[in-house]
Amino acid sequence: METRRILAVGAHAGDMEISCGAVLIKEIQSGNEVHLLHLSRGGRGHFKKSPLEYGRQKEEEAREFARKIDAQAHFLEYMDGEVPDSEEARLAIAQVIREVKPDVVIGHWRSSLHPDHAVAHRLTDTAVLWAALEDIGEGTVWRGVRRLIFAENWEDPEGFEPYLYVDTAEFREAWRDAVRVYELFRGGVSSFDYVSYYDGLGQVRGAQVGAKWAQAFGVFPWQRKQKISSLAG
Repeated sequence: METRRILAVGAHAGDMEISCGAVLIKEIQSGNEVHLLHLSRGGRGHFKKSPLEYGRQKEEEAREFARKIDAQAHFLEYMDGEVPDSEEARLAIAQVIREVKPDVVIGHWRSSLHPDHAVAHRLTDTAVLWAALEDIGEGTVWRGVRRLIFAENWEDPEGFEPYLYVDTAEFREAWRDAVRVYELFRGGVSSFDYVSYYDGLGQVRGAQVGAKWAQAFGVFPWQRKQKISSLAG
């Protein structure tokens, strides 16, 4: 079976891990290749540590998560809260796409409480296009992205509708274990209980499609189309 490559683009280290990490684990266990691209470390979220210190910690945590699930971690150098909606950032993501050559790209939904998430959506959407165009940026053009989908993040709720559901019940505990490499998800940084929230959300999404536990993704409205030959087919 042909190996597929998946690139998950998060505004901050931890964003994709918590929202769709079980799916990433499932893909790897199925023989596929997973890459995580972090636009920012997310270093401004700690109430005791400096952005530099916490950023370094989050990079170590992101690398440990990737090692734990057998994925690969990539980083851009933008500061938490300052991910720029710029040509430079689009080119940087397009360059990673050309290097990784993913079949599937996972990003943030387009509306968010966090400005970095909304910017990350726009950057990723354009970067997929730019990676496929000649005379933009460097590296070999990559036109192989078959699907751009969006992880379900609690900070990106406006207009998000789950459309693709992945049964990940078998990988629930591996996900819970892996995300706890982050202090943020062990309860040492925020009063928000991330793991309980996403674990409960997984039960809800699973119940909606007859599974014990699932993670869901959104798509652009124009992608919500299916062609069938017959209602009885």
